[in-house]
Amino acid sequence: MIEIRELTKTYGRVDAVRDVTFTAAPGRVTGLLGLNGSGKSTTLRILLGLARPTRGAALINGSRYRDLDHPLRHVGAVLEQGLSHPGQTGYAHLVTQALLGGLARNRISGLLEYVGLEHAAAKRTGDYSLGMRQRLAVATALLGEPNVLVLDEPANGLDPPGMGWLRELMRAHTAGGGTVLISSHLLAELEQVVDDVVIIGQGRILAAGPMTELSGASRLRIRGGDQLRLAQGYEQYGATVSVDGDVLLVAGITPEQAGDIALHLRVPIYELVAETQHLEDIFMSVAEAR
Repeated sequence: MIEIRELTKTYGRVDAVRDVTFTAAPGRVTGLLGLNGSGKSTTLRILLGLARPTRGAALINGSRYRDLDHPLRHVGAVLEQGLSHPGQTGYAHLVTQALLGGLARNRISGLLEYVGLEHAAAKRTGDYSLGMRQRLAVATALLGEPNVLVLDEPANGLDPPGMGWLRELMRAHTAGGGTVLISSHLLAELEQVVDDVVIIGQGRILAAGPMTELSGASRLRIRGGDQLRLAQGYEQYGATVSVDGDVLLVAGITPEQAGDIALHLRVPIYELVAETQHLEDIFMSVAEAR
């Protein structure tokens, strides 16, 4: 569990974050979204013990990062890119991190294979591509087998297969009861895996909740052989109907109910599509409203 409680960080007279409160629960992927300068990085840095809050608390499994016993066994983080010595090989980097964290070295070869870097284990990290450095950062985060992952823009530099690999990694981690907190600007990609959403702007929480709730009820786009009869039938059933050209926009009924009503009216259906708000739509509507 990650708990952010009334977190405030002030620089001079400027609040980088103010009264930020949210949780990231086990078994779920929580997306932390915000424009540049919104307070995301400050929140994550405080969570990982890299900055001190002015007031409030950022807790991992009930404790501040600096109070955790063997913190790398509790939380793994991808916070900044390229945090490896360019003269070290990928294998040597992981050995160094294991020694510094008091962790066993017997998982290193398996982790390099898991993140797809077994072919580059003996290659200097200074010669790695951005995507390879991201994979190495993920391997570093997994060294201690932590139950909490904190990922800041982990998909930067990843190609489409790499994106798929990262999604599967997060799903596997949460399926085992782990917690994932991820910050990313790639909203279409994030939408495929996120369970809960926290939107931050100007240092304050603008919206938070399960993705299913924030996306709202779905709306149906329906095109049939007799739009007037369909509209009247749906309204009699209690649905709300509006017209967009030759398409009915119907809210308040399920696709199955819409099909059954059309069948009862003996009106053929040519198009029936359920529309929900995408993550980008949610983010932009919240950000623009504030």
